[in-house]
Amino acid sequence: MLEKLFKLSEHNTSVRTEVIAGLTTFLTMAYIIFVNPAMLSDAGMDRGAVFVATCLAAAIGCFIMGLYANYPIAQAPGMGLNAFFTYGVVLGMGHTWQVALAAVFVSGIIFMLLSVFKVREWIINSIPQALRIGISAGIGLFLAFIGLQNAGIVVDNPATLVSLGHVASLKPALAALGFFLTIGLVYRNVRGAVMIAILIVTGIGLLLGDVQYTGIMSAPPSLAPTLMQLDFSAVFEIGMISVIFAFLFVDLFDTAGTLVGVATKAELLEKDGKLPRLNRALLSDSTATSIGALLGTSSTTSYVESTAGVAAGGRTGLTAVVVGILFLLALFFSPLAGMIPAYATAGALFYVAILMMSGLVNIDWHDLTEAAPVVVTCLLMPLTYSIAEGIALGFISYAAIKAFSGKGREVSISVWVLAAIFVLKYVFAG
Repeated sequence: MLEKLFKLSEHNTSVRTEVIAGLTTFLTMAYIIFVNPAMLSDAGMDRGAVFVATCLAAAIGCFIMGLYANYPIAQAPGMGLNAFFTYGVVLGMGHTWQVALAAVFVSGIIFMLLSVFKVREWIINSIPQALRIGISAGIGLFLAFIGLQNAGIVVDNPATLVSLGHVASLKPALAALGFFLTIGLVYRNVRGAVMIAILIVTGIGLLLGDVQYTGIMSAPPSLAPTLMQLDFSAVFEIGMISVIFAFLFVDLFDTAGTLVGVATKAELLEKDGKLPRLNRALLSDSTATSIGALLGTSSTTSYVESTAGVAAGGRTGLTAVVVGILFLLALFFSPLAGMIPAYATAGALFYVAILMMSGLVNIDWHDLTEAAPVVVTCLLMPLTYSIAEGIALGFISYAAIKAFSGKGREVSISVWVLAAIFVLKYVFAG
């Protein structure tokens, strides 16, 4: 049955290899079951319910990707998207988390329609690579900023907005230790490095009396507080357009980049460089996003950590299915997830930020018309505390800079249209 479903022999793999690959991928991304509930609980959501929604959304996404698209690519609620959900839409713009969930759901449906009608290739190809890299790097900086705040390393200052906290105190010191451990373990190719660092820091906090022990395993918490709690009342207001665009674009670019990157490493690309079953993979992602919103979590996306499983030999969807099964088993570890303090996950946020900023090396820094919009996008995401504002101002600056530099013809129609929409948003919505 497994041979028929996943075509194992055709991909020169075996059940044992795929299971090991799935376990490897899971260990590299399991930190999300700790980080996501902690982050969305800041938006006022029930932490236990978000934990369950995170595990279920990840499992469903993995199952769809594995069984429908047959790719060794795991899915889970995305880093950056969860930060935008909490700190941008809810705390920043003042919307309820129910409205934010509705925005995620709508972005998933639009993503699904773009995949069905094969418009996604036109969108991806028409958005300049510089902006795509800038958006990813900007999200990385935003995550790093959040991590520094959670750790108490960067604190509020009425005179300068931000300043250095008391770094010799317990929480900042443990957060720094977690970051150093994460980088050291990743550099040594230790499987589950991020999760191990989070657990070690939590254990030290427990020994020092800063973390209260609540147990390791139990029956999963109730999903009721977040299940089907979407509020569509404000979704179609003009001010929410950039929010939905932000959820959509980040998920679209993140998924497309991850699919190509993982498929290239797994040697799954066709001779012409195209990705077979691309539509199925994109539909898997968009479907998981919409289902995740119904369950009560931010956008679900494909994880670049899947490359770890591919490096271990994973070549088919069986790898993703194994990851999905492990996420279901993780449902019984909710007390452990509930004990994780914010400073224990700060190192993970900083590590993900490093990965997301690495693309800046591909920017042509000698061409100011390409480099300047990237810097605008990168800096304004953390400084405005909003991924949506960073994307909007990035598009506007790209179109304006190209126009004033006499390179207006290099700007695609889609970029002009989006830049105009964002300008109108600021004019009429403030």
